[in-house]
This record gives sequence, structure tokens and C-alpha cells, in this order.
Amino acid sequence: MINLKTVLENPLEVHYVAIEVLDVNDHSPTFSENETHLQISESTLPGARFQLQGARDPDSDMYSIQLYKLSQNDHFRLEVKDRGEDGKIPVLYLHKPLDKETARSHRLLLTAVDGGKPASVTVSDVNDNSPVFTTNPYTFYVIENNVAGGSLFSVSAQDSDEGDNALILYNILRNGDEHKKLTSFLNINSENGDILALKSFDFETLKTFQFQVVASDSGTPSLSKELCAEELKCSVSVEAVINNPLKLYRIDVDILDVNDNAPLFTTKLQHLYIAESTLPGVKFALSEATDADVGKNGVSTYKLSQNEHFSLAVHKAGDSVSAELVLQKALDREKQPVITMTLTAVDGGSPPKSGTSQLVVNVLDNNDNIPIFSETLYKTKITENTPLGTTVIAVNATDADEGLNSEIVYSLRSKDQDRVLDIFEIQSQTGVIKVKGNIDFEDKKAFEIRVEASDKGQPPMSAHCKVLVEVVDINDNAPEITVTSLHTTVKEDADVGTVIALVSVLDKDGGKNGDVKIQIKNEVPLKLEINYKNYYSLLVDGPLDRESVSSYNVTVVATDRGTPSLSSTSVLSIQVSDVNDNAPLFPEPIINVYVNENGPVGAIIKTVSATDADVDQNSKVSYSFLQSNSNSLPLSTMININSETGDIVSLQSFNYEELKTFQFKVQATDSGVPPLSSNVTVNVLILDENDNNPTILAPYSEHGSVNSENIPYSAEAGYFVAKIRAVDADSGYNALLSYHLSEPKGNNLFRIGTSTGEIRTKRRMSDNDLKTHPLVVLVSDNGEPSLSATVSIDVVVVESTADIQTQFGHAPIKEESFSDLNLYLLIAIVSVSVIFLLDLKTQREIKAVLFICIF
Repeated sequence: MINLKTVLENPLEVHYVAIEVLDVNDHSPTFSENETHLQISESTLPGARFQLQGARDPDSDMYSIQLYKLSQNDHFRLEVKDRGEDGKIPVLYLHKPLDKETARSHRLLLTAVDGGKPASVTVSDVNDNSPVFTTNPYTFYVIENNVAGGSLFSVSAQDSDEGDNALILYNILRNGDEHKKLTSFLNINSENGDILALKSFDFETLKTFQFQVVASDSGTPSLSKELCAEELKCSVSVEAVINNPLKLYRIDVDILDVNDNAPLFTTKLQHLYIAESTLPGVKFALSEATDADVGKNGVSTYKLSQNEHFSLAVHKAGDSVSAELVLQKALDREKQPVITMTLTAVDGGSPPKSGTSQLVVNVLDNNDNIPIFSETLYKTKITENTPLGTTVIAVNATDADEGLNSEIVYSLRSKDQDRVLDIFEIQSQTGVIKVKGNIDFEDKKAFEIRVEASDKGQPPMSAHCKVLVEVVDINDNAPEITVTSLHTTVKEDADVGTVIALVSVLDKDGGKNGDVKIQIKNEVPLKLEINYKNYYSLLVDGPLDRESVSSYNVTVVATDRGTPSLSSTSVLSIQVSDVNDNAPLFPEPIINVYVNENGPVGAIIKTVSATDADVDQNSKVSYSFLQSNSNSLPLSTMININSETGDIVSLQSFNYEELKTFQFKVQATDSGVPPLSSNVTVNVLILDENDNNPTILAPYSEHGSVNSENIPYSAEAGYFVAKIRAVDADSGYNALLSYHLSEPKGNNLFRIGTSTGEIRTKRRMSDNDLKTHPLVVLVSDNGEPSLSATVSIDVVVVESTADIQTQFGHAPIKEESFSDLNLYLLIAIVSVSVIFLLDLKTQREIKAVLFICIF
């Protein structure tokens, strides 16, 4: 508020005026610090609040700070507290617990917003940029016998405009009969640039062809760019890959220009102002013509229509051809104030094409001195990527006139097709040329700048000079690696020299900066072999074994020779496919199988298993028997094998007494082509069971008959009565027999040897003893459960030895001595036990077995 006191006269009055100054939103909110750091413990509970430093805004009321905004995050929320005159204060609110191990720090953006309404200015796009191809020229690979309708490769262009002005459509340029033939071979997707093959190519019939692709935007008017349109020498490199056998052919296709464009002047009318006092020999620069063709089809020379005063001087410098108007005869304004001539630009094509521009010379009677440059041609060098505003060179011109007629203004002139005015600018008063845009050696290696110096006379006089700027390359582009895989997999038996992929490298820099060395970084049985400059084949260089290494990640590194050098890396994944080079293997060469006799038919007695290091069908194993003639019975009647699982199944119940062991071989065969196999020997050992009762040998019988033996009344203790003999068809302990007297109970007259079967008297006879003693002998084996047989003997006591008729002699025999039969039986039992213990040790059983035989 501004208070004023105003004094008025006639009549004298005093007025008090209060002026209220209304605020406008001319200040943005500002924070006192650009960053605020908070230390918060991860144990802090949600709900904790942290007051933040607010922003300041010099504006008032609605233009002051109205709200705060916090960037999107998971852990924090923002609260705003109104502190009256102190304004609004932001408070950070912990919404979700913190975890230091998950996120050590959180970076948040706090924005203060005032109540102003900013104006929005939108710059509408005009179609002032042509599409530009991302690569020029393209290198691509075509394999003969390709599938018709498939995509060969894609071209891509970019447009710096927006909207429809940047919407690019592609088409194949079909000029002339040769290009029309392409209709039967190729087509292009107008939207994405995919080049499609309409038929299958045959290398022997058609080895190469050339064509141009035009990219046009959808602006008004439409702008377009032709592939190779402005290149003097444009080539397309084609590598043809021929199968059966695999061979690689390098083809360089040079795209030749045809003279289909006439020279064109940027202006159809050129005005020159020349003083009548100008001396003969003075030269005046003229605008150059441009020609979309290149090489000899570009502008070759200039011609001037017949006239009395002027001739033409034509200058050639590299690809540039310029013309100057040379005064041959003094001018006289009073006789001829205006001279009109025709300047014709002619190209070197066959037949030649031409374009014209009208020259109008206005003869002046004052300002009779033109500016003169210190040099007609300036040369300098500049490094690419030079910062904007850097001074390139300073040109200087002088004018012999005085006053305004001697004051010089500098400006740049350029063809429409180059980018000089986008890259450079000149200070009009000093002649200093500076960098205005980005300088890229890969885009343009040299610039020709035409500088015009004009005085301020009326009309002005001007002169021209050229500035040649050579761009010095720096190593600012890393090599680019392109890999074209011919095979995603390679067989493990692939020969050394087999081509797996094609590798090319491109460095856009020049000189040693673009000289690239390429190598494989990791140790793999592969190598790179050069086909052509910067074109390589990736070959097999050693034996491959899928079972050892199933895939390789080949790291290809390309390094240029710049200072410092730049490099790039490409990783190519190569899968090694399996071939059937491994036979199935059994874990051991011989397998011993133990089978109990009398087992059920159909039982699995053993499962054999073999492993194959190959994969898929090459590792699928089937099992079968190899024929064997060593067994007493045909193998097919005894066992069978499941070809898929290796389960060996019994086809009969085995009897140890008939068959104690048999042997056969199992063959494991994979499903590869050709199949590989191996075999294992299987020994089947039948284990005895106690399934046979003891059998009483003659002369005694167990079939219910009673045998009779006589002894004298006078027999002493130990008198031999009879000997019971028995055998058991089983083996081992199942055949180890023992003898006992089962009847009569409480017998105290007779005893029997438990292992010999001999019945003897315990004592002398007495008068109280019976005359006939019925005995029952029990013969038992040691099996589980035990089996037995019985024999009945009546011992009759007679008075004299003459009445004794016994089955055996009564020669004295040492009591309890082993019979020959029992001795042999014991030896057999011990032998079997030892063999069984050794076999258990071989089988590495944890359980130990100890057999103790007590007789």
C-alpha cells in the first residue's frame, strides 16, 4: 500500500490518496537448500513424522505457496500443516517400515507449487526434416533356396519431425526396365521396411542385383530420402551362403548412378551491381548450381550466353565446380545501365543435362570499389565434436572506398543441399566464423564455406571467398559387431573348420580410429577366420564333446586402434547338439543274484540298470538277454526281462536240489542311430530251503514197520545194539542230522549217539529189566523249521550170544566218534559257510554273520 498526499490550488485543497499495488505471479517458490538429508533408524515405527524446511515465495495471497507434492514412493507420505502467518509447512510421514538391507537410502522429490497460472506456448511442427536412413549402405546376407515369402532383411529410417511429418512409408524405387524386373523378385512392407522375397533365389541363375529404397514421410509436402542418393560411390556388400557343401561367397555390388537429374540453381534470377568505373579483369562470384546426381553426372561446367562485356571463369575444386563472372570490357552506364545474360550449368552425363539462371547486371556510377579479401581461399582444420561457440577462423576483407562505402558486412552463403548454415555462423562485423552446430566426422569429413563481404554503399558492392574446413576425426565411435548365425546349434562331431556364424565389424571413425582388431576373449574350441576386410567366419577349431560342455557363450571383442581405444563386446550362444557316441554302461561287470528256492512265479529277482551319457533318444536304454548255452535248462523257460525297466522276473519256482546256479548275460542298447550297446554277466545262485525230511537208510525202515535187534543178557555197558543211518536231500544245516531216543520216556538202559546214530547200552542188565524193549529213534535236521523222521526198533534180551542175529557186527567202536558220512557233511557245511561269508563281504553288507557249529 502506498499513501500519497496531494495538494491542489484554486481553491487550495489537500487530498490523501491510498494506492494498493496488486501482486502478479513473478516469483517461483524456492527452497533454501537443494537437498535435505534425514537420518532415520530402520526400527522407526510407521506413523513417525519429520518436519521439513518449507519453501519461500515473495509473492502474496493466491500467488504464494499453496501446496506441496511428494514424488511417488512406497514408504513415505506427505502432510501439509497450515501455520497461519508462517505459511504452510511440509511434514514427512512414515507410512511403511524401513529395511536397510532392502534399500539403504530413499531419494524423494519435494515440489512446492504456488497459485499462479502459467502460460503454455506450443510450437507446432512443420515438415522441415527429411527421413534419414539409420545405415547407408546396408550389408545383408542372402541364402539361396530361401523360402518364398520370407523376410530377407529390413531397412529403417528416422524423421526428426513429429506426428504425420514423422510417419515414414517405404517403397522400392523402380526407374527403368532393370528396376521393373525387381517386381518379380522383391516387395517391401511400406510400414516397417521389411524386404520380402517373392520367390526362391538360385545362386547359379542370379548372383546379384541392385535396387534403391525410398523413405518418404507423410508431411505436406512430403519429404523423402533415397538410399545411396548422394553418395559418389555406393556399394552393397552381399555374402551368399551356399549349402551342401557350406561355402561363403563375398560379393561387392557397386550401385552406379544414372544421369536422371538436371543441374538446378537455387535462384533463377541473380542480381549484380557493378560500378561503371570497375576495371576489366575484376571477377564476381556467382551462385552455384546443384545436381542430385553424383560423379561425372553432377555439375561439370558453366556456360555464359554471348555478350559484349563479360566472360566466365570456371573453377573446379574436388567435387565442387563454381563460376565467376569476369569483366572483359569497361562498362558505360549511360549507354547500357542493365545487362542481362543467361548462365547455364551443364552436367557430365551422356546425354548431358543442364539448368539455367538469369544474370542481371546493374551498372552503377558510384561506390566503385568492391571489398577485397586478404585471401581468396582459406584453409583450416577443426576437430569433430568441437564445443559450440568455438572460433574456426577469421576472414578479412578491405574496401578502398570511404565512409559507408568502406564498411564491410560478412555473411555466409551455401548450397541448399549442404548443412553449412546449420553448422557454422559468422560475426557480421568481424568476419570471425564460429561453430554453431554439431560437427561429426562420420557425417561429413570436410566443409566448403562461401563467405560474402558486402559494403554499405547504395547499392552495395560485394566479394566472395572460400573457406575449406577439414574435420579431424577423434575416436568417438566404438566398433559395432554384427553376428549372423547360420546355425543355432552345432553337432558335437562337427569337423574342424565347420562354419557356425558370420561376424562383421564396423567402426564409423576413420584412419587408425576405424582400424579394428577382433578376437574371441574366452577359451573355446572355436576361432575367427577373416573372409574379407572386417568380415569373419566363426569356425570349429577343436573337438566338441556335449557330455563335457553342452553350450558355449562365445565372447567376441572388437577393439579399435584409437587413443584411447574403444571396444565393444558381443556374446554368441552356441548349443552343442548330441550325437550317439556313448554306449550304455552298467555299474559293475558281474552281478550276483541270490534267489530262494520255491519262490513265487512272477517275482522280480533283480533289477538291472545301465546309464547312457547321451541325451534324448540317444540315452533311452532297452534291455534284453543274450543267448547262452551254458545252462541245463533253456533261459526262456526260467526268467524274463522287462525291456524298459530292466526288471528280471522268474517264470518258475526254482528247486535247489535240481538247479543250484545258472548264468546269463543282459544287454543294454540305446535308441541312437546307429544304436550302441554293452552287456553284464549275471550269476543266479539258488539258496536252499529246508523242504526235505530226513530219509532212513536200509536195513531200517520208517514206514510203520518195527525192526528187531537182540542183545545178550550179559551185555556190558556200552554194548553196541544198532546203528541208524539217515540222509537229507537238502544241504548245509538243512542236511545236518541229529539222532534222539524219543521213546520210551525216562529210558535209563539205552542211549544213542546224536551224530552217529549208534544205539548202545548204558549199563548191565538186571533181573528187573524187561525182556523186550521197544525203542523209537527220532532223526531231525537243523533247518528252520526242523524236519524229522522216526524208526521203531524192538530190542530183545536173550540168554546167550548164540541167539543174537543183528544187522551189524558188535566189534568195539569208540563211542561218540564221527562216522565218515558225518565228517564229510561237516566239511561241506563249513565250506559253504566260508563261501557265503566271502560273498557277503563282496556285497559290502553292513550286517555281519557268524556261524558257529557245535557238535
